[in-house]
Amino acid sequence: MKVILLRFGELYLKGNNRDVFENTLIRNIKDMLKDEHYQFSKTFGRYVVSNFDENRQNEIIKKLKKVFGLYSLSPAEEVTAEPKVISEYVQKISCENQSFKVFVKRADKDFPISSMEFAKQLGELVLNSCKGSSVDLYNPQHEIHVDIRLNKKAYIFDEIIKCQGGLPLGCSGDGLLLLSGGIDSPVAGYLMAKRGMKFEALHFHSYPYTSELAKDKVIKLAKHLTEYMGDIKLHVVSFTKVQEEIHKHCKSEYMITIMRRIMMRVANGLCNKYNLGAIITGESLGQVASQTMQSMTVTGSVINSIPIFRPCIAMDKEDIIEISKNINTYDTSILPYEDCCTVFLPKNPVIKPTIKQAEHEEQFIDVDLLVNECIEGEEIIEVTKD
Repeated sequence: MKVILLRFGELYLKGNNRDVFENTLIRNIKDMLKDEHYQFSKTFGRYVVSNFDENRQNEIIKKLKKVFGLYSLSPAEEVTAEPKVISEYVQKISCENQSFKVFVKRADKDFPISSMEFAKQLGELVLNSCKGSSVDLYNPQHEIHVDIRLNKKAYIFDEIIKCQGGLPLGCSGDGLLLLSGGIDSPVAGYLMAKRGMKFEALHFHSYPYTSELAKDKVIKLAKHLTEYMGDIKLHVVSFTKVQEEIHKHCKSEYMITIMRRIMMRVANGLCNKYNLGAIITGESLGQVASQTMQSMTVTGSVINSIPIFRPCIAMDKEDIIEISKNINTYDTSILPYEDCCTVFLPKNPVIKPTIKQAEHEEQFIDVDLLVNECIEGEEIIEVTKD
């Protein structure tokens, strides 16, 4: 029987609460395959998807590859875990004019032949049945895997497809992603989702200084992320008045610092309003003036009740770009529609701000009023997965 064999990674490290993680992962798998016809079963250390339309196999695999918590998968043949049955199937595998190696994994220790001995026996069968074949234990052209499980079934396959890995989405709480129109923040959201955190998103726009196209761009970025984490609630906040007030009353070199401190306060307010447990940003140390150690210290000092997660903090830009391409957000991120961070951009922003000076500059504007107006005037957009 044709099946898809699923493997999970870090769940092996969990102790008494492993069932919680497994149940979350299984729920996410079934949600990802909700439009498919199939059967799902589990045996220790493996999940099995079976009885699906074989014409849909590639599409099912494409979906499963996006499930956080799955480490790898293999299209496989399920047979009864008996030496004769396995041997008969392996003997039919074509390896003509190819080098090969047979791997046997024996989770069921009641199986009568050791893994090494059985691999040797199967290798001899393939060698005798395939003209021009040869055994290569180090760099084979064709790998034949036999996975003997505790459910008295054996799974035979020749391909291991890497999946997302990480932790099942939803097992690490809920956060709020500051989603700009750039490259970094969608990657930050993806990386936190990979660690099991679901999130809503927050976008600041400054119409008419920024266009509706910039807002549409962010909606499209959120849409890409739904492929990995399902529907996303996008909070869109008008930041025009905030930036105008900062521009009028604060020193130009501190504009970005004050702006980001107010953004953090707004994000914190929304987290309190919607019971979200963390703020997520795409900041990378030293990338721009607002992302120096001192700048992030001053920006983050207005938050003391929840953590700020910065998953891109130690990453090179090229590494971030590579991930953005892999998750299909890069082409959207580089569309030439400016976000609010480029409005009233000072010529020489401070790179080593102090909390004392930032608090001094904030005396000239009504911070609480501006933050409350942002929160009260939010627009909520439900970005749904196709």
